[in-house]
Amino acid sequence: MTRAAALPRTAPFAPHEIAALDQVIGPATVVQRAWLAGFLAGIDSVKGEGEVLAAQAPAAKTKLTILYATESGNAEALAGAAKRDAQKRGFAARLLDMADTDVASLAGAENLLVIASTWGEGEPPQRAAPFLRALLAADAPRLDGVNFAVLALGDSSYARFCETGRQIDARLEVLGGARVAARVDCDLDYAGPAADFIGATLAKLTPADAAGSVIHVDFHRGDADVIDKAAPFAAEIGALHPLTSSRSDGETVHVELDLTGSGLVYQPGDTLGIVPENDPALVAALLDAAGLEGDDAARFALTHERDITTLTAKLIGDYAALSGDARLGELAADAAKRQDFIAGRQPIDLFETFSHRLSAAQLTGLLRKLPPRYYSIASSQKAVGDTAHLAIAKVAYESAGRTRLGVASGMVAQRRRVGDSLNVMVKANPHFRLPADAQAPIIMIGAGTGIAPYRAFLQEREAMGVAGNSWLIFGHRRFLHDFLYQLEIQEWLKSGVLGRLDLAFSRDQPEKRYVQHVLWEQRAAVRAQLEDGATLYLCGDAKAMARDVDATLVRILGGDDAARGQTELDALIAAKRYRKDVY
Repeated sequence: MTRAAALPRTAPFAPHEIAALDQVIGPATVVQRAWLAGFLAGIDSVKGEGEVLAAQAPAAKTKLTILYATESGNAEALAGAAKRDAQKRGFAARLLDMADTDVASLAGAENLLVIASTWGEGEPPQRAAPFLRALLAADAPRLDGVNFAVLALGDSSYARFCETGRQIDARLEVLGGARVAARVDCDLDYAGPAADFIGATLAKLTPADAAGSVIHVDFHRGDADVIDKAAPFAAEIGALHPLTSSRSDGETVHVELDLTGSGLVYQPGDTLGIVPENDPALVAALLDAAGLEGDDAARFALTHERDITTLTAKLIGDYAALSGDARLGELAADAAKRQDFIAGRQPIDLFETFSHRLSAAQLTGLLRKLPPRYYSIASSQKAVGDTAHLAIAKVAYESAGRTRLGVASGMVAQRRRVGDSLNVMVKANPHFRLPADAQAPIIMIGAGTGIAPYRAFLQEREAMGVAGNSWLIFGHRRFLHDFLYQLEIQEWLKSGVLGRLDLAFSRDQPEKRYVQHVLWEQRAAVRAQLEDGATLYLCGDAKAMARDVDATLVRILGGDDAARGQTELDALIAAKRYRKDVY
């Protein structure tokens, strides 16, 4: 820790007095210096000569509760940084995860800062869902006298952008809370706006009489480092080959990345971020539409820095305002028509349909920053050392008369070869870990590339010499063409590392069969495993599979009583025995 500045040599004290004071003041904490300042101020307020006032105890600190709802860890990191900033400002700050608290605990809060993520199509983070249901319930406790502010995180490519934060913000007001700052909705590029909001909100909540003893900090330069993306490492591709057959309806590839010299470490359940590059052909089309064909700086920005595949309502509105195009303005103003236009389209469709010459600054200014793409790591470092394995499904489809490719998946599957490199970073996922007890039973439910973290789990258990107590329920389209990591899974089943395997291949019979059907068919075994302390895991598609699995689990746990089933499922979530990694 850097030693705080002490008395200057020019202070009105003798040298030996300066040295003595320096020994005390130099290493003193913020609280100690604030107390000393108050004590000296008390002495200065003496009314008569010889009258010395007794030193008063420091004033009680202002209470602040920082409540967060997180899925991938962004809200949690922001909340932790906000707590440190608040403590430096003199607050008595406490940090609460919605997964580990209840609504009643907010009743005594003086000041409440909420940082909440929205997941997928307007859903709350899985671990925060029980808390949100209780907050929205008719019998939620009153929060009169609680000052609050809400920071919402989301993705503007979804129609219900920042829906969880919006719901919380509105509900806190209904319950009697006093809003001290207007809600801020942050897109994927959230770090700057979030830091500004947190700093401004803490400044508003700081009592006026505390201003003299508060040491203010620059949120951008200190704790904001916690939420910045790590500098990526250029990892060489050591292997890249298909996991699906040539007759599969889709293409999934296995990628092995060399992390030697990076210092990167990960645990089973963590994710690896890939810094993508946009498709050169799509970049060229956008430049042509804007009249910037020969602008190399714009080409670089569109290739490496800007999101050119996500069409949002904000982009349409901003482009309408910039261009002054009346037809575009009508589209931007009509929510239904706007959403219909967005469906299946990308920015290139917007710029070609409503063509206007733009400067490089105007074009890049309209587009969001290009975010990393995160993939569940499909390996255990205990087994593979300084490498990381990924299972990446190539996104490719036709819409609105144009072939579309996933930004990162298309880059890896089509434009990268063994020996090339990918810029990567590890992102911890502490809420999707194996149980601390290596022998504890686990039930792993996944479809498609949702198999990836389970491969890591099984590699980890094999490396640790753990056998049995593991049940994999895996689904995909066709057994012959889409059974990802089939040989390894069958070997683990044979050796006993994997205790049980159930499969659901949806297109191998007239009626589609999914993982939720297996769950229901094996409901007695599922209940027995849960009674034996098993932890449930779910990985894969959030839009359909995750919801269907949740509904099936409610039926399994509650029978005809859906409320009881939901309560029991919420109890599993609270006990960290139902963990999701969905996308």
